[in-house]
Amino acid sequence: MNIGYDGKRAFQNKTGLGNYIRSLMAILTTQYPQHHYTLFAPKQTNLFDVSTFKNLHTIFPETFIGKSFSGWWRRNGMVKSMAKSGLDIYHGVSNELPLHIERTGIKTVVTVHDIIFERFPETYNFDERYVHRWKIKQACKVANAVIAISKQTKEDLINFYQVPENKIFISYQSCNPIFQQIISKEEKAIVKKRYNLPDTYFFFVSSIAPRKNLIAICKALLLLKEKIDIPLVVIGNGKKEKEEVKKFMQVNGISSRLILLNELPAAKEIAFTTAADFPAIYQQALALIYPSIFEGFGAPLLEALWSGLPIISSNTSSLPEVAGNAALYFAPDDYELLAQHMLDVAQNKMTAIDLRNKGFKQAQYFTVKKYADSIMNVYQQII
Repeated sequence: MNIGYDGKRAFQNKTGLGNYIRSLMAILTTQYPQHHYTLFAPKQTNLFDVSTFKNLHTIFPETFIGKSFSGWWRRNGMVKSMAKSGLDIYHGVSNELPLHIERTGIKTVVTVHDIIFERFPETYNFDERYVHRWKIKQACKVANAVIAISKQTKEDLINFYQVPENKIFISYQSCNPIFQQIISKEEKAIVKKRYNLPDTYFFFVSSIAPRKNLIAICKALLLLKEKIDIPLVVIGNGKKEKEEVKKFMQVNGISSRLILLNELPAAKEIAFTTAADFPAIYQQALALIYPSIFEGFGAPLLEALWSGLPIISSNTSSLPEVAGNAALYFAPDDYELLAQHMLDVAQNKMTAIDLRNKGFKQAQYFTVKKYADSIMNVYQQII
């Protein structure tokens, strides 16, 4: 098969949807090398090196208009490029399909990650909600198949948009295979020095936004102020919320316990922007803390499972789907229980060992083969 993909975020998004498409390409091209894969993207960056994949190609705008107006190219010019490429299937990996792609005769699949803007409209402005809603509803209407990344997302598509259930396939993602590699002591030491990591630390990976609820960990750290002195290392960025978190930590005299890696000079290096150093950071942490209020999936949980990292997670939405029995759970606003879990992991070696053992078992539900097979099964259903 000749399969095309929306490659914009592979080259432009450092986390989230960028990681999703980069991981998908790494997995599919390895597990199913007999097929041809093409990324359609408005511009090329150094976030994704496709030269390492023999059966992965890229198509970028060739005309002056296409290069100058990337939004126009993705909505219009990209479809012309697809038609010329002889695609059998086009997969929109980030909640949308190009306008009028149905006229090309190419079979289409769209992955919907979540419709959180419907559940938390107050965190989006009106224009954002309108655009997101229109794109997803239109894509689900046009697509031959819809991939939901969790049961939670499937239920939301049915309940909010009345997408036919028989059109939706659940495909649990795996994560980048680099998280399955055991990092050597030497490499860990190099990464530790590069980011000046402490000997022991809790870990948070996500954008710093209200829904991600980083403030919950900060409030738990305050409760633990006199009991343990273990900092929180953060990979993620934000604006207003990040400043609020920093102010909270400073006002309460615990600012030294918040380490924002994105603010370090090393964060500008390629090893950070491409996440190449992340496995070593995961594998040296005490536990991943994921206090999100709502998620369509929760990829950092999966990365932690493969990294042998104990997980402390909120008990909402899709997160128990991912972590199963390999996590200590708390309600997003239950800072006291979160603090108790943090203290337990820090002081009780058996708790950490138990979570690691359960984590490796839970990770087997999300192997790269199972992920690749589930995606290919969808393609086979519509071809």
